[in-house]
Amino acid sequence: MTIGITSQPSQRRIWRRLGFREAVAFYFFASPWLIGLLLWTLGPMIASFILSFTDYQLVLPPKWFGSGNYTYMLRDELVWRALRVTTIYALGTIPLGLLFSFGLAVLLNQPIRGVHVFRTIYYIPAVISGVPVALLWMWLLNPEFGLVNNALAAVGIDGPDWFFSKTWVIPSFIIMSLWAIGAPMIIYLAGLQGIPHHLYEAAEIDGAGPFSKFRHVTVPMISPVILYNLVIGVIGSFQIFTPAYVITQGGPANASLFYVLYLFNNAFRYFKMGYASAMAWLMFAIILLLTLLVFRMSTSWVYYEGDIKK
Repeated sequence: MTIGITSQPSQRRIWRRLGFREAVAFYFFASPWLIGLLLWTLGPMIASFILSFTDYQLVLPPKWFGSGNYTYMLRDELVWRALRVTTIYALGTIPLGLLFSFGLAVLLNQPIRGVHVFRTIYYIPAVISGVPVALLWMWLLNPEFGLVNNALAAVGIDGPDWFFSKTWVIPSFIIMSLWAIGAPMIIYLAGLQGIPHHLYEAAEIDGAGPFSKFRHVTVPMISPVILYNLVIGVIGSFQIFTPAYVITQGGPANASLFYVLYLFNNAFRYFKMGYASAMAWLMFAIILLLTLLVFRMSTSWVYYEGDIKK
């Protein structure tokens, strides 16, 4: 009895010591990420939030401005134009990106010869940085000597001015965005390969054809991946900057003045750092609300295996 009583406290001390060592090891190995999170993410976010209530011209000390920056945004016509341009771009690029990447993933999930080569070819453009891609599309869609207009001229079609046209500049950026569908395609492909084959076998036993299997098996099972790519698409489309900065600088006549580009101009061209910080928090609020809306609506169409809905 004495041995049993004395061994229990000592055993608890050993477990406590092991737990403490594991906690120390965890924080030690996670410290680079934690330090980076504090210094390069949370710290700048807090500083930006504080600066959004100040009149900060970058070269002068910040002065408290209260809600003046947010009030001025309501009267700034360029803010509303930038939001309108970005929204039109998002409404075009998100559904097309989801549709084309999903369709491409379905095609590349077929057991055909050399499919791994095609997967690599379609994914490579997604890893190329933004500036070379922008320069490439400047050449492809150049109205005078661009490859696209030359191909259209060969079949008797007079190509548009693309980036130099107020009408065609946003469609040009939407077409350009399809260049990077390789990234969501890979995610779709992983989801498609994770669908259990016995579901398709059961559907065949019930007499389902290819379209029925796609509608009633593939789409429901891949719906969480569709939701993920949709959220990433919403976030990415509202943060478009590099193509517009390199190609058009917001022109012609502010027709491609995307929100982040106008934010950048206020911060580093006009040195209105306080106003740019307020714009950044407005964009954060818009993206957050849209993301929450997508998640709220997803309950009606996203299927999770094992989830029982009442």
